[in-house]
Amino acid sequence: MKGLDPNSPFAPKRLPFFYGWIVAVVGTIGVLMSMPGQTMGVSVFTDPLLEATGLSRLGFSNAYLVGTLMSGILLPFGGQLLDRYGARSIAIGACLGLGLTLCALTLADQFASAIAARVPGLSSTTAAAVVLALLFTSLRFSGQGMLTMVSRAMVGKWFERRRGLVSGGVGVFINLGFSMAPVLFSAWIAVAGWRGAWLQMAAIVALGMGGTALLFYRDNPEECGLYMDGHAPEPIGVAGESAVRATDVGAADHTRGEAIRTMAFWCVTFALSIQSMVFTGVTFHIVDIGSEHGLTQAAAVGLFVPIAIVSLTMGFAVGVAADRIPLPRLVMVMMLFQTAGFFGFSQLGDPAFRLVGVAGWGLSAGFFGPLSTVAIPSFFGRAHLGAISGVQMSCLVGASALGPSLLAASKQFMGAYRPGLLACCVLSLAAFAFAAATRAPLRTAQN
Repeated sequence: MKGLDPNSPFAPKRLPFFYGWIVAVVGTIGVLMSMPGQTMGVSVFTDPLLEATGLSRLGFSNAYLVGTLMSGILLPFGGQLLDRYGARSIAIGACLGLGLTLCALTLADQFASAIAARVPGLSSTTAAAVVLALLFTSLRFSGQGMLTMVSRAMVGKWFERRRGLVSGGVGVFINLGFSMAPVLFSAWIAVAGWRGAWLQMAAIVALGMGGTALLFYRDNPEECGLYMDGHAPEPIGVAGESAVRATDVGAADHTRGEAIRTMAFWCVTFALSIQSMVFTGVTFHIVDIGSEHGLTQAAAVGLFVPIAIVSLTMGFAVGVAADRIPLPRLVMVMMLFQTAGFFGFSQLGDPAFRLVGVAGWGLSAGFFGPLSTVAIPSFFGRAHLGAISGVQMSCLVGASALGPSLLAASKQFMGAYRPGLLACCVLSLAAFAFAAATRAPLRTAQN
């Protein structure tokens, strides 16, 4: 069962070029439009929300933790909806949900005050924590979760032989946008105020991105009478080659249960989850981390600019490499860069280690987009892509929930963020060892 008619308001098959290129463009825009629901989008609103609600930084982090964990629990169900209704319908729903949530967040402190006034014995800060936890659940589910997952999965369905190349190109713009988001959103708040900024983002996401999804999103080429990469699959005639091509939707594809029982699934998911967790935590506390090492707010937020520049080049290179190199080997390289990045950020006050941190973080960030787009369809096919992606996204979102609280606890109980970051280096090295012991499923040889 699918959603909207793929040939309305126009038929992609009638265009004089392969529609997959439009899918790649609008899919990229879709991921970028999820930024208000991503940690780098929320992080710059942290201090205004702390002031408005009266919550402590740890209390705020815990509300974010609960909301993010709850959204992660819901995401496997969201993945099943994607398989059932298609990318177009689900993307529209995600855009509307994200827009409404942003509007509600502008009234979070007022909601909390109203609830506290009506419930005897309930403090305003406890009420604020509950309200924010619920709103963060919706924000993370619709933004970081569904809109991101739908957009990435859709792009992966339209390409096979060019999947890595396309994901690398898409990753260039996504890495740039995400890395620049704290700077852009900070300037936005300075002009419109934090409430005004969120209201304007809500209109852009709900109306602008929702309309874009309605017009241009298409779930897969087959429903439009097209083929992946724009041409029919080649006939099979090579001795010893599998009799089933990955271009046949549903043929030899893994179910969700089969996929999650493989080392390959957890190899990539573990690596991406570690980066999601630590990047979320550092982004959430970047101003305070910088202050701990003597950096001003502008200098701390400004670190995302060189990280973006480094990740741009690496992202495209990884995309090209993903079509040629076994993905577990790419995970190993990613983990080495990631370890260097975490260690460098733990010593941010030293200019040399700051350079190591920026370089390591930027290089490892370049792997995230291509691997998250390429791995699942390459390993397990497209028939159950939404269900499998939902499990992976649930793990990533759950890990990202832990990041802010982990680093906040490190600061509160150990006096600094450094112990928490050093512990994350150990996790990256564990993921490196896991990847070294993993072989890609045989199916990837067909892609």
